[in-house]
Amino acid sequence: MFKKILISIIVFYFLVLIQTSFLVHFTIFNAVPNLVLISVIIWNFLEKRRNYFGVINGLIGGFFLDIFSGRLIGFYVLILAGLAIFIKLIFKRYVRIQ
Repeated sequence: MFKKILISIIVFYFLVLIQTSFLVHFTIFNAVPNLVLISVIIWNFLEKRRNYFGVINGLIGGFFLDIFSGRLIGFYVLILAGLAIFIKLIFKRYVRIQ
């Protein structure tokens, strides 16, 4: 588990670094693509229902976005962790996979 968390920290650090330094110059309709949001959503969709590592990824990605942005500390943590919990809740209640 510690190895997965360490790899997630490194991956999300580089995603936020690329997003805040490089992708700012390539806007689409004056919006920067949010790589962390996309990766948290994909991780939660591809993960098993009973595994909650996607929520931990949401916390890690939100933490790095908070550090690199000029917003309040905790804004992105709440958004990404809440989104991960919401996806898990929807999959647990409404999606049946055999």
